[in-house]
Amino acid sequence: MAKEIERKFLLASNLWRELTVSSTYMKQGYLAATGATIRVRLQENQAFLTIKGKPAGLVRNEYEYPIPEADAREILSALSVYPPVEKIRHIIPAEDGLCWEVDEYLGENAPLFTAEIELPEPDTEFDIPEWIGTEITGDGRYTNRALSRFPYSLWQEEE
Repeated sequence: MAKEIERKFLLASNLWRELTVSSTYMKQGYLAATGATIRVRLQENQAFLTIKGKPAGLVRNEYEYPIPEADAREILSALSVYPPVEKIRHIIPAEDGLCWEVDEYLGENAPLFTAEIELPEPDTEFDIPEWIGTEITGDGRYTNRALSRFPYSLWQEEE
């Protein structure tokens, strides 16, 4: 069974930018608003259907399958329950073969930036770089599914 184990953070500075080795534009939409998360993601010339279970601590089931790009575009335009989330994902290498993924959100979720690190086990130790800020693992407002329903820019209007 496929598992996703990740920790998510806000950023403390822009020092990560000089460490970035690649950047990719992504657009993803959600097909289910409750229970399991079902999404379609466009990423350059690739497309994926992903199904994620509810988290149990840091761990949740995750299944991802490539699908035709044309199908993904059609699904995003016809079946997304909320507007798609658009972002640029920046990859930054970390120690022990791990990597940081910094998501730079676009559109109504700008100017939000988050960083996550996927771990092989929940208790895996890792160094936290100085550019990493507050941990938001488990804060449901920062999930991409939540950001599609209630974009970050609307949070700023409420504060």
